[in-house]
Amino acid sequence: MSIYTKLTELNITLPAVATPAAAYVPFVQTGNLVFLSGHIARKDGKPWVGQLGKNMTTEEGKAAARAIAIELMGTLNAAVGDLNKVKRIVKLMSLVNSTGDFTEQHLVTNGASELLGQVFGAAGIHARSAFGVAQIPMGACVEIELIAEIG
Repeated sequence: MSIYTKLTELNITLPAVATPAAAYVPFVQTGNLVFLSGHIARKDGKPWVGQLGKNMTTEEGKAAARAIAIELMGTLNAAVGDLNKVKRIVKLMSLVNSTGDFTEQHLVTNGASELLGQVFGAAGIHARSAFGVAQIPMGACVEIELIAEIG
């Protein structure tokens, strides 16, 4: 099944690549690997501000991570021209804006991981890291970067 058919079934429209907010590019390809810069959570076109363990629940964080996965797929689509060329999602790194006693960063990150698995099937199952951090640019609740292998 085409990746785009799966996205349509999930009622997902890929967004355009966001303009970088600082001195970096949205993606870099070297060999058959594509590295996507960190994408922050957005809600209604603005940074999705919040801190897990303070004013956001794990479920809200998971929804934010899922939204980031959609943004990442939009950037990956722009980088490679066709998501069907993706051989494997290799790794995610997730930064979760959280209090010192919040310990569910891995559950928040599942929002992105689960969606990538739904869309790419076995090729979407990846290695990952999930960290709690004191702050993320613009106060965003979650930031995720991605590495993909292109066939």
